[in-house]
Amino acid sequence: MLNRRHIRIKVMQTIYSFKGGESDSFDKEQKFLLHSLDNIYNLYLLLISLLIEVQKKSEDHLDKSSKKHLATKEEKDPNKKLVNNEVLLMLKNNVLLQDELEQRGTVNWDLDSEYVDIIFREILASDLYAQYMQTKTTSFKEDKEFVVDVFTEIIAPNNKLYDYIEDKNLTWLDDLPVVNTAILKLLRKVKQDSLSTYFLPKLYKDIEDKSYAIELFKKTLLNQSKFSDIINDKTQNWDSERIASLDNVLLKLAICEIQKFPSIPVKVTINEYLEIAKEYSTPKSSIFINGILDKLIKEYQENDTLNKTGRGLM
Repeated sequence: MLNRRHIRIKVMQTIYSFKGGESDSFDKEQKFLLHSLDNIYNLYLLLISLLIEVQKKSEDHLDKSSKKHLATKEEKDPNKKLVNNEVLLMLKNNVLLQDELEQRGTVNWDLDSEYVDIIFREILASDLYAQYMQTKTTSFKEDKEFVVDVFTEIIAPNNKLYDYIEDKNLTWLDDLPVVNTAILKLLRKVKQDSLSTYFLPKLYKDIEDKSYAIELFKKTLLNQSKFSDIINDKTQNWDSERIASLDNVLLKLAICEIQKFPSIPVKVTINEYLEIAKEYSTPKSSIFINGILDKLIKEYQENDTLNKTGRGLM
């Protein structure tokens, strides 16, 4: 689920908030970093379980409509296409997913049912729903496409849901694009015979990614004085107070990767931190960071001190 860029962002945020020095213990900050990364999975569970709540809401809606005193013919014999949507039922009946939700105990839509109502009402009022419900027959392909469209056009861009997520956990706003992308990927590729574990993806692609997060964090903090000296040497014509604090952190992280991670290509490191700078720092930060790193790389190449192994890592 997590990509390296988002791991870099989480490490950046943790180091940015760190106020200690190289000699201080930063166990607390490392624990916070890992908790922050793990908490992304709770956001995933929150949003994937919202689809389950939509199915439940649909059942409840039909049940109440059929019991009206003056129920119409259509209400007495409703179109159950949404209730019987195969993808939604696959989620609802997934025992492993339900167990994970219970074990983590971080999702309780019963307490925030108004947001389920908001999403459900928007679905009922949408053209997507009207088109989907034109027939009573369906297929797995049509059910899947409907759920994908609902998530893409109604759930993911919903402003009220966005505000709710922000209130639940401020750091989730940065995580939302990653989680939404992961959920859409799963929904688009799900099959009728997908295993129960399908909707329980791994947070990290592999153990190396988790190790990378910890090592990038540790090595940057343990060498921050050294990296600061390098930055100062390359910015002698700059007023240090004019350099954005976040740019300083991004440069330290980039230098750490260039020096301490031989298997990561230089171009990847530079491109990743330039993109992060564009998103999180000042309008001119990416140009500034690119200039500093370009000088540094040329110096390492001239001195033959660029610590990179394997082909294509320049």
